[in-house]
Amino acid sequence: MTARELDAAGITDPALREAYGRCRRLNARHGKTYFLATRLLPLERRPAVHALYGFARRADDVVDSLAASFGTERRSRDLADLRSNLERGLRQGNCADPVVLALADTARRYDIDHRHFSDFMASMRSDLEVTGYPSFDDLRAYMHGSAAVIGLQMLPVLGTVVPREEAEPSAAALGVAFQMTNFLRDVGEDLDRGRVYLPADLLQAHGVDREFLSWSRRTGRRDRRIVGALRAFEDLTRAVYRTAVPGLAMLEPVSRPCIRTAFVLYGGILDAIAEDGYTVLHRRSVVTRPRRAVVALDGLVRVLAARAASRADSRGRPGVVPAPERVSSKRAGVRPGRCQEIA
Repeated sequence: MTARELDAAGITDPALREAYGRCRRLNARHGKTYFLATRLLPLERRPAVHALYGFARRADDVVDSLAASFGTERRSRDLADLRSNLERGLRQGNCADPVVLALADTARRYDIDHRHFSDFMASMRSDLEVTGYPSFDDLRAYMHGSAAVIGLQMLPVLGTVVPREEAEPSAAALGVAFQMTNFLRDVGEDLDRGRVYLPADLLQAHGVDREFLSWSRRTGRRDRRIVGALRAFEDLTRAVYRTAVPGLAMLEPVSRPCIRTAFVLYGGILDAIAEDGYTVLHRRSVVTRPRRAVVALDGLVRVLAARAASRADSRGRPGVVPAPERVSSKRAGVRPGRCQEIA
């Protein structure tokens, strides 16, 4: 499948093919939900998504995965080296680092604004220095670079049926919603790294602080105040998902099934967290394999419908055009509830 994707994208240079292959393997190994959704894109667009994910993963590994082996000084130096490679790759179109090489090629092919990569690296740098956020506004400023820009990077690859700037707020919001979901799911693991992404004022409103979270993590004991704080962050996250919904219909029809699938699967993590009783300090909540399979199958059906409509349209004959993405009012009302299902 890798060769078919690269051939479809017109990537023929051996070094580039190897670079994109490296990114694809990173996506398959670490971004299981994201990788599953990516497979619903047209073949020629998948390598670009793998490159964007691969670079984000590389930076995240420098900041997080090496934490147990290296101190802040070493990680800071490694991150600075990655940033230098990035700047050189974007400027010259060439780099010895295969992940950066693939990213630079993707940025050139899709004319992705280089500021999005600079903002991303700035947020990665802050992870070496900042261990908590006083308010949601402070967290949102961080998430612009760590999450919103990921949605903005993806938009040129996905394509839109409206002017790109019209779709950008929703794309940025979806990136933020995905990251907030990860923050809630990984709150225990992040605490082990010395970080708390849940805003301090939200925790304080429920009688919780960092020490209380550490106590729960260490002892395995639960407390209703912690559950209340986690539920409040879930409510904030669901509200961000709702602001992202209009953007689904702004994407090109062949890209909608991919993003819809990611939307449902990531939102399903919130459902799993709630169903597990908000035990994220002690165990990771996941979407079950049967549920993932059902969502993926639905995405495949939508892909086939979109491609059939596209072929019919290209031949100038009437086709069955997929209805615009819309959110079921039963599931996505104003009050927080289970993950919104896209009709």
